[in-house]
Amino acid sequence: MSVTIVIAQGGGPTAVINQTVVGATLEARRRYPGSRVLGALHGVRGVRDGRFVTLSDLPEAELMRIAATPSAALGSTRDKPDAAYCETIMKGLKGVGADAFINIGGNDTSGTQAILRDASGGGMTFMHAPKTIDNDLMESDHTPGFISAAEMVAGAFLSVDLDFRALPGIYVGIVMGRHAGFLTASGAAWTLDEESGPHLIYVPERPFERKRFIDDVKTVFHRRGRCIVAMSEGVADAEGRSLVETLVPPELQERDAHGNLKLSGSDLGQAIERILAEDMPGRRARVDTFGYLPRGNIATVNGTDAREAFEAGAFAVASIEQGDGSVALEFDGEKTVCRAVDLNAVAGKTRVMPDDFLHLHENRISDTGRAYFERLLPRRYDPARPFV
Repeated sequence: MSVTIVIAQGGGPTAVINQTVVGATLEARRRYPGSRVLGALHGVRGVRDGRFVTLSDLPEAELMRIAATPSAALGSTRDKPDAAYCETIMKGLKGVGADAFINIGGNDTSGTQAILRDASGGGMTFMHAPKTIDNDLMESDHTPGFISAAEMVAGAFLSVDLDFRALPGIYVGIVMGRHAGFLTASGAAWTLDEESGPHLIYVPERPFERKRFIDDVKTVFHRRGRCIVAMSEGVADAEGRSLVETLVPPELQERDAHGNLKLSGSDLGQAIERILAEDMPGRRARVDTFGYLPRGNIATVNGTDAREAFEAGAFAVASIEQGDGSVALEFDGEKTVCRAVDLNAVAGKTRVMPDDFLHLHENRISDTGRAYFERLLPRRYDPARPFV
């Protein structure tokens, strides 16, 4: 049976999102000989504008090079279709005779698939394939892209801790994560021992209070002689407002088409620096914003992450005949497997880090959280414990 499958990428790129594109393309060629696989350039915008590349015409060797390359090879978008936009997207899909549309992305992208499914009136299959470094998709144990990004974060905090043992002070690393703190908490995956940083972890799941933050830092500093902090860019106050929202005047705040407030590149790092300077004067302190660096770092592409992303793309194609849905990664107690779930169970929803991943009364990772991250991030390095 010859079919036409359109593939698009949405949201922020990752180190392994192209694995999913190639996994889907090769599975389509295997399962449907003579099929056509079209890659939409810049997501649904490319579908709307009729801008495609024929992936199924490319040699397998070239496809595998693309798979191993970080970032979104097709280009991405954060467009959120309204009714009129949906009409043009459907026109674009029908114009190329699409039998199925696979959109690779996070919760916003899954939401877009649900919108398009509802607007289509049937006759076409809409599949969502998972991707996000935030690790915040419902129904999944973890998401393609997360492990590679988390390895970069874990390695960075291990390195910073060694640095600040040599020259003690206070360090705050601000990590991507709008509503979920998984990536920030992964900074504790490779700690050397109980003395190692990050000593404190602040995530969106728990309200941020300036006084508590300073008290925590002072306590750790007086005990350890240094303090390493991992902080999510999406940390929020008790009312649920992100710190960026409380620090940046409304007229200067930027939002995407989905209404998400721009967090990366904000003034959060400078604000934390001011807080430390005002409340702990005279202490050596450094605040770094990781920003996009963990997202598609070619130096930390994880082999397991790449394989699972590839398998998610292949599974999306294998599931087309079952109808609309989303691909989820499930841990069965021994290994990670793909399964198809209802698109409505994922679309537009956010999975947050479980309460028991953090210590009940302290801003640090719990044994349960540590076990989760150690399962996903086996140690890659075995540095000696410093004398200091």
